[in-house]
Amino acid sequence: MLDATTILTFGIGLTAALVFALIAGVITGGGGRRYRRRLSSVATGKKRSVETPAAAATEARSLARRDSTTPMIDRFIKPWLPHRALLEARLARSGRPITVGHYGMATGGLIVVVTLATLIFARITLLPSLMVGVAVGIALPHMVIGHLGKRRSKAFLNLFPDAIDLIVRALKSGLPISEAIVSAAHEIGDPVGSEFASVESGMRMGRDLDSLLWDIAKRIDTPELRFFIIALSVQRETGGNLGETLSNLSDLLRRRRAMRQKARAMASEARASTMILGSLPIVVVLILLMTSPSYIMTLFTDVRGLILCGIALGMLVTGIGVMVKMAKFEI
Repeated sequence: MLDATTILTFGIGLTAALVFALIAGVITGGGGRRYRRRLSSVATGKKRSVETPAAAATEARSLARRDSTTPMIDRFIKPWLPHRALLEARLARSGRPITVGHYGMATGGLIVVVTLATLIFARITLLPSLMVGVAVGIALPHMVIGHLGKRRSKAFLNLFPDAIDLIVRALKSGLPISEAIVSAAHEIGDPVGSEFASVESGMRMGRDLDSLLWDIAKRIDTPELRFFIIALSVQRETGGNLGETLSNLSDLLRRRRAMRQKARAMASEARASTMILGSLPIVVVLILLMTSPSYIMTLFTDVRGLILCGIALGMLVTGIGVMVKMAKFEI
C-alpha cells in the first residue's frame, strides 16, 4: 500500500508534466503541422499519379526482401505498437540498421536495469521504481533515435549544395537528370551519396525517379530536399532550364545555411543562459547533499518539502522550455 507522501509526490509530478505539455503545445502552435500536411499531400499526390502497378509490385517485392533481422521479437511487439509505421520511419531516419525488435529490446532492457538500480541504490519501493524505469526506458531510446536522425539530416544538408552543383555540371554535359543524380552519388560522400545511390538500384527495378526521391525525403526529413524534389517535378511538367533552376536552388540553400548559422550565433547567449540557469538548482542541491546532507534531506522527507520540490521542478522545466523555444529560430 502506498503512503500519502508517495501518492502526493506522484500527483505533483504528473501535474507539473501536464502543465509543461500544455505550455509547449500553446507555444508550438499548429503552423508546423499544417506545413507538413501540405508537403505530405504534394508528395502523396505526385507518387500516386506517376506510379504504375508494375512499379508498386516491384516496390512490394523490394520491401519483402528487407525483412527484419528480429522477426520473432517484431511479431511479439507488433500488437503493442498502434503506430508501427511512424516508429519504423523514425528508425529509418537514423541511418542505422535498427529494427523495431532492436528498439523494443533496448527499451525493455533499460526498464529492467533502471528499475533494479532504483530499487537497490535509491531504496525506493517497487511501484515508484517501476515508474522511473518505464519513464527512462521509453524516453532515452526515443531521444537517442531523434538525435541520430537530426545529426544525419544535418550532415546531409552540409553536403547537399555540393551534390546539386555536381548534378548541374552533369546536366550541362548532356546527361539526363537520373544519370546526373547517380553520377553525383558516386562522387559525393555519405549520407548524400548513400541516399542518392538508392536511386540507381530503384530505377534498375523499374521504379520512377519521383517516387524514389520522395522515399529519400521520408528518411531525410528536411525542407531543402523537398524543395529539390518539387523543383524537379515542376520543371518536368512546365519545362525550362533545369540546370539554371538547380543552380539557383544551390545558391539559395547556401544562403539559408549561412543565415541559420548567423541566427545560431546570435542566440548563443540565450542558450548559455538556459544551460546556466537550468543547471544551477541541480548543482546547488548536489553540493548541499555532499556538504550538509542532514540540512537538505528534510526537503525530501517532509510532505511540505515534496510539494515545494514538485512546484520548483515544474517551474524549472517550464522556464527551460520557454527559453529554448525563444532561442530556436526556424529559417
